[in-house]
Amino acid sequence: MADTMEKLGNSLVQHGKSSDRVYLMKLDPADVPPIVGEIEYLAEANDYGKVFCKVPAPVAQAFVAAGYREEARIPRFFNGRKDAAFMSRFRKPARRRVTAEQQKAMDAALAVARQKRKSPIPRPKTAYRIRRLDKKDTRQLAALYRKVFATYPFPIFDPAYLRKTMATHIRYFGAFRDGQLVAASSAETDPEARNAEMTDFATDPDHRKKRLAVRLLRGMEVEMQATGFATLYTIARAVSVGMNATFARCGYEFGGTLINNTQIAGRIESMNVWYKSLLGTHPSGGGGK
Repeated sequence: MADTMEKLGNSLVQHGKSSDRVYLMKLDPADVPPIVGEIEYLAEANDYGKVFCKVPAPVAQAFVAAGYREEARIPRFFNGRKDAAFMSRFRKPARRRVTAEQQKAMDAALAVARQKRKSPIPRPKTAYRIRRLDKKDTRQLAALYRKVFATYPFPIFDPAYLRKTMATHIRYFGAFRDGQLVAASSAETDPEARNAEMTDFATDPDHRKKRLAVRLLRGMEVEMQATGFATLYTIARAVSVGMNATFARCGYEFGGTLINNTQIAGRIESMNVWYKSLLGTHPSGGGGK
């Protein structure tokens, strides 16, 4: 069952048992401080294991005072000026635990990603056509997502959901071979804040190791820059060597790890935050005022 999306004041939250959490996705600063208590009440009422909040850095102290800690940060996230702080509170001790095996896998993926930053981007395979998707592609897109993911925290297996989000704020992109959609990704845009999440990457198993994720990411970046976006980011599975390496290789910076944060493929996993400014070099830790 998909998680619930609802408004608390003028802020948008997602919550449910799928990821066993409350996720404050978009905060209206005018809702602070009352919203801190409201999301805590929501988490307690449903006995969720984690509360996860993406907030402008200037209001993060209200969450720190309520027992939250910063797990990640993206400089110049809001309109190319203010930082975003990813604030979390673990309601259950087991939710913050990471096994030695999990930590080893996360460390290994991050080490490979950092090494890939020093490597040139390979020449792309040319047998695939990359383009932005439209409504007529949503059945193929849903089928591809169903083939690649056993479960997902958003209803991307439903063509109606894909059409709805395509008409509002998500731009989907695909790689085609002989007219067949074989890889896809999306840019979840926030035009008001001029940022976009580069997400929902999926490649048909028969077409992997063709560097399609890099080509899709590059294609999305070109469109985001051409349409005025300032900051791009992703929240990638911390154990995924391929996805972390893809973003590092394409010039993204590591922003932090979200522990036991998101349900992917039937289990809750830790996620890495990567970001890229389209405005040029940013000052260290800048934009938080």
